[in-house]
Amino acid sequence: MSTLTLYTKPDCTLCDEARSALERVRARSPFDLEVLDIGSDPRLAARFAERIPVVLIDGELAYEYVVDETELETRLSAAGAAR
Repeated sequence: MSTLTLYTKPDCTLCDEARSALERVRARSPFDLEVLDIGSDPRLAARFAERIPVVLIDGELAYEYVVDETELETRLSAAGAAR
């Protein structure tokens, strides 16, 4: 099963939209989800600053700002088939 990491911060509308998109996809194609607030770690804040939301799939950058739900499902299906 893939692990997705969502880097976010409070009061971020795009972050809320990205999380909703991830939850919709997760209802159809299960994956583990880790949500990290960049404000809790100065290194994350410096790394991602205004680029959020950022989504990683198994540690690799997948999306910034907007999650493409159709593409994400395709990527998750391909990753599952490869395992």
